[in-house]
Amino acid sequence: MSEDKKLSRRTALKSIGGAAVAGVSLSLASGTALAAGWESVETPIDQDVNDVEYAATGAYAAADGGIILERTTEGWQTVLDGGPTGNGNSLNGAAVTDDGDRFWVVGNSGAIGEYDVQTGSLNDYSAPNDVTNNFNAVAVTGQAGEANVYIAGDSGKIYYSFDNGETFDQVTPGSGSEINGIDFFDDRSGHAIDGNQVVFETDDGSTYDPIGLQDANVNLYGVDSDAFDNLWVSGGGGMIFNYDGKGWTPTDTGDADLVDVEVESGRGLTVGGGGVVFGYDGTEWTQQQTPTGANLAAVVLGATDIAVGASGVILEK
Repeated sequence: MSEDKKLSRRTALKSIGGAAVAGVSLSLASGTALAAGWESVETPIDQDVNDVEYAATGAYAAADGGIILERTTEGWQTVLDGGPTGNGNSLNGAAVTDDGDRFWVVGNSGAIGEYDVQTGSLNDYSAPNDVTNNFNAVAVTGQAGEANVYIAGDSGKIYYSFDNGETFDQVTPGSGSEINGIDFFDDRSGHAIDGNQVVFETDDGSTYDPIGLQDANVNLYGVDSDAFDNLWVSGGGGMIFNYDGKGWTPTDTGDADLVDVEVESGRGLTVGGGGVVFGYDGTEWTQQQTPTGANLAAVVLGATDIAVGASGVILEK
């Protein structure tokens, strides 16, 4: 997550453009937040942890200082310090190949790395085409060594490689505003969101069409792309948006900015400012109690759900 994603106060949702809008579905638990079993676990760092994913050998997280963490039977441990180039550039986004054998990371100053979770080796693909902009997020499809790689940049460009990072092309899907998030559900099919509150769709990995939310009037931070008719976006002011291929359904959860969202098999989680977590049961979003007030940056679903955030905070449930 880039420095541009500092949390801000909510502004009113006035209208949503680009597609038909279903009625707002507000479903908060009354009274105090419901306990959901979240626990804070010990970590070896105090730097911000910016993304987390499950790979073939377990969970991995990307952090400031170029740090990669691994969740082991003995707790979270540092497996890389300094990033792909060794310069300590912050790692803002992460993704894994379909087989889970490679953990890709991107970050500041053009940092791009491919970490082999089986061997512990790292390939450095930083500064593609001499680009050293900050990279915010990455999506990866395909198998290890044969991956398609999509990188969201501060410059408003998406950098994409169909040969496992050996060569990169680039496209500007919108007006040039920073691309805050990107996620793919098939080899070359997925979605991206930018700083102008626009959601883009692609079916070839290289050309993008806007599908709405230009007038949402809140920043868009998180995207979970599961199909052309199953898309989730989280944003400022507690907003969650669901797209069914025909229209958008917004849900207003309150004031906290929600910077990441993941929904899978009828359940989901979204996280954000002040340690806020909302859980989805297939019907409604309900706030869950957490043991931290730190800003949370990312979440991943699994046998153990994991959320990560500021100052080395990692929560597990």
